[in-house]
Amino acid sequence: MKKIEDYTDIAIDYAMELISIPSPSGYTRDVARWLEQMFSDMGYRSELTRKGGLIVHLSETGAQEAVMLQAHIDTLGGMVAEIKSSGRLRMTPVGSLNANNTETENCTIVTKSAGVREGTFQLIDASTHVNATYSETARSFSSMEIVLDEDVRSREDVEALGVSVGDFVCFEPRSRVTSSGYIKSRFLDDKLSAGALIAYAKYLKDRGRPPLQPTVLYFTAFEEVGHGASSNIAPHIAEIICVDMGCVGEGLTCTERMVSICAKDKSGPYHYDVVNGLIDAAKRSGADYAVDVYPDYFSDAKATLTAGFDVRFGCVGPGVYASHGYERSHRDGVENTLKLLAAYLDKAD
Repeated sequence: MKKIEDYTDIAIDYAMELISIPSPSGYTRDVARWLEQMFSDMGYRSELTRKGGLIVHLSETGAQEAVMLQAHIDTLGGMVAEIKSSGRLRMTPVGSLNANNTETENCTIVTKSAGVREGTFQLIDASTHVNATYSETARSFSSMEIVLDEDVRSREDVEALGVSVGDFVCFEPRSRVTSSGYIKSRFLDDKLSAGALIAYAKYLKDRGRPPLQPTVLYFTAFEEVGHGASSNIAPHIAEIICVDMGCVGEGLTCTERMVSICAKDKSGPYHYDVVNGLIDAAKRSGADYAVDVYPDYFSDAKATLTAGFDVRFGCVGPGVYASHGYERSHRDGVENTLKLLAAYLDKAD
């Protein structure tokens, strides 16, 4: 019989497929439908929420108290805010996208009815041989613009292509898995963990029995803008575990090769008993783990709790460096996350 760690590469493959489907917050229809079909093919019952998320039943819970694993399928991105007289586009961020992290990145503009157009996000007057203040200019969404890969020289030229204000802007992820096991891509937050949850569901099907704790998956669609898991928490859900990226950086102990357990983030501490239970599961499974306090981070748990739901709550995930930029994790971080989750959900009360 296969072990949960045998599903690590499967999780990474699923994550790469998810990342290849553009899904900034508000434009998640395609990735949600892909997920729905994936779980249907596995034989799971699922339902799309009105907001665009997907709930998957790993076990039929009935009236039993259940654990909900939450991961989000929306990412950072942008939206066309203005078509300039020059034919360039001013962009407004979707989520906490940082202009410094997207300079010179290829992007696609998803028009409302005319298909997709390509472009690049550049500093205004981006030629260093022309712009003497290139290095001194602060990068911001007002000092940068999208240069369309079309012969356009006016607002009218752009409008003739079907581009309009309100069109979504999706950035190229540049996904790569190295021979040493490092995973580099935009949007590992949170599609790496979403891929891990799909792999966990496949593991359960292959072993032929559900987890000991009744379990539901919830793939949310608005986490990056703050209200992903603020709804659709059924009365029998007693506990939520956000499976998101683990923070890696100065002052923290987690690395990309570990699973991170969050004890506290910007919104406050996580549930004491849940944190201790996750630590216990990591120890029992032999997962390499770290417990950290994240200084500038919110998970979907905040959306659930501020919406008034009475649940226990925790947060785990593979370590991810350079969050909200060109992110990096490692195969070992995914494996350790799978081991922790499997041990936690197979522990009888």
